Amino acid sequence: MTEPILLSVEDGLARVTLNRPERLNAFNAAMARAWEGVIGEVIGRDDVGAMLLHGSGPAFCAGGDVADMATTMSSGAELEELAHQINRGILALTESTVPVVLASHGATAGGGLGIFLCSDYAVAGRGAKIGSRYANMGLTPDLSVTAQLARAVGERRALQLVLTDRMLTADEALEWGLVAEVVDDAEVLARAEEVARGWLGGATRAYGQAKRLVRSASGRSFEEQLATEAHSIGESFETADAKGRIAAFLEASRRRRQG
Repeated sequence: MTEPILLSVEDGLARVTLNRPERLNAFNAAMARAWEGVIGEVIGRDDVGAMLLHGSGPAFCAGGDVADMATTMSSGAELEELAHQINRGILALTESTVPVVLASHGATAGGGLGIFLCSDYAVAGRGAKIGSRYANMGLTPDLSVTAQLARAVGERRALQLVLTDRMLTADEALEWGLVAEVVDDAEVLARAEEVARGWLGGATRAYGQAKRLVRSASGRSFEEQLATEAHSIGESFETADAKGRIAAFLEASRRRRQG
């Protein structure tokens, strides 16, 4: 049986691949279980400094597998439990110190938008389309869409997506701030990996902590956030990485003054 989500780790990079291409990587129960397990493994490993998330086949993620839901679920309670399982992975990933780059191609819709919003930096192919489309099935948004979409694009734009069947083009998603870059479709995965390798080649721990500070800020008051920032920068100042980088900066400054 083919695994619904693939995980490989190499040189600090965890590559997570949604792997139900015949269903446009739509989530069923097996994929939900795999998602929770894979994310738990990624954030629990000491050898992971960044994560690359993408989908196999023609699309990133079409959300939930509606056909599977209709034939295997007899109640809303079952669907609710499925959402809770996926949500546990979403929460763990967004609260972690692992920065996530996403390679977006083809369609992203429904719950796929929630998975998309787990990323901290998204690279889209020119042919990518991104939308909500829950209401087309008479369903309401889940998998963090109402929790994260308005933070990403603002409330009014979030409502445009959840109250219509609009699918944003890659350029529109760039304008709205949903994606950071738009590249040719053939280059999207390579560019996303380049971003991740950049994190790994730099101050990896500091990038991870910066991600955590931004992602968790909404759960604290302004005063609490300032205190959390102060504590974090104090901790980072004591690390060997920071000490080495500060020493190199001072040495380079000294040479410029002398030269």
